Amino acid sequence: MTASELPARGTLRGLVLAIAALATLALGACSTVKYGALERVGIHKRDVLVSNVKGARKAQKEAQEEFQDALDRYLEVVEAEDSDLKRAYKRLNKEYEDARDAASDVSSEIDDVENVAKALFREWQKEIGEYSDASLRRDSENKLRDTQARADSMIASMREAEASMQPVLRTLRDNVLYLKHNLNAHAVGSLRSKFSELEGDIGNLVEQMRQSIARSDAFIAEMRNADG
Repeated sequence: MTASELPARGTLRGLVLAIAALATLALGACSTVKYGALERVGIHKRDVLVSNVKGARKAQKEAQEEFQDALDRYLEVVEAEDSDLKRAYKRLNKEYEDARDAASDVSSEIDDVENVAKALFREWQKEIGEYSDASLRRDSENKLRDTQARADSMIASMREAEASMQPVLRTLRDNVLYLKHNLNAHAVGSLRSKFSELEGDIGNLVEQMRQSIARSDAFIAEMRNADG
């Protein structure tokens, strides 16, 4: 291909941006279709939001367990005899992979919560303009503001818990790789020196998850009370 046949850089960049925009619109359209189908069978966005919050809560609880298991396995490695190092590495690598997958599940569940929350509040705001009664409109506006504030606070807590998993995953990944290539006492010594740091990071993770789960519990209860 000659230089003249190559697409201009600006044209190529514009094409990439256009494709990205179309992908975003497609995802939004899929969500709209999904929510519309659910509403036709009596499942409204607020019901989907509560269900998704429950899903995120469950994923966080499972992640807590997976990361604690990884810490326990890490301790086994630093206490292992030289003859057991290969077996210890395989078990630690498995725990790392499980923790990584659990973290991915948490992120996906939080995305689902955030997406349906945005759709719910966008629809709610639009429908407020349809009121003819000023008193009812003000009441709906107040409820929207309060519900959105609680949802935003809950999602922020979820994102903080999500972020707390990353330093743990990095430490686990680095040490699993190091152990893979150095199955000897020197490698174990290196891992042992990182144990306290890892233990502290996992302790922080568990606490962030606990706070996020508590926020989720409170939000679910508030939504149920509002429906009652």
